[in-house]
Amino acid sequence: MGVLGPIWAIARKDLLLEFRNRDIVVSLLVFSLLVLVIFNFAVELTPVNRFVVGPGILWVAVAFAGVIGMNRAFIIEKDRDALDGLMLAPVSRDTLFFGKALGSLVFMLIAEAVLFPVFTVLFDVDILRVETAVIAAMATFGFSAAGTAFAAMAVNTRSREIMLPVLFLPVISPLLIAAVEATARVAEGGSWSDAAQWIQLTAVFDIVFFVAAAVLFHFVLED
Repeated sequence: MGVLGPIWAIARKDLLLEFRNRDIVVSLLVFSLLVLVIFNFAVELTPVNRFVVGPGILWVAVAFAGVIGMNRAFIIEKDRDALDGLMLAPVSRDTLFFGKALGSLVFMLIAEAVLFPVFTVLFDVDILRVETAVIAAMATFGFSAAGTAFAAMAVNTRSREIMLPVLFLPVISPLLIAAVEATARVAEGGSWSDAAQWIQLTAVFDIVFFVAAAVLFHFVLED
């Protein structure tokens, strides 16, 4: 099967299980959309501040959706006593990490494909552009990589639903800030050059989080 075969098999397994059990998928999307709707009524938007406040609200909704999705990354195996079986699979720890991260990445991108158009309608901010798609993909990549490692760490704790956001969100906040700033530049009508600084910063955080998460994942599974 090569290298990519087992990675895709792990990701595909997670995605199929989640989409067959539609409760989590529906809950995640409804919760994220509810965040956008509440902020739309709670914050008084003007033609000036909508480009400043809007991207922050959008990425708050994405972060909440991501944390809910990350919580599911290892819960299925843990609840069914299949986590040891997954670790005994004849693949490397890196393959497990890449497969889980890929599944989380695809899951989040699907959620963002729903959130971004709804955000555009509610906040009257046109972010459906190529630049925004690139920024979202880059930020989601780092988010998924780091979240996979923290999800593996939190799954063995008693309060895993609470521990994951408490541990994960402070660490990932620099990446979210870079994504918010880059999205704001694009929302204001800027080009690649206007958002270049924040896009480069997002790429740096992606590399750091990906490498650190891959290394941490080995130690987390051994424990």
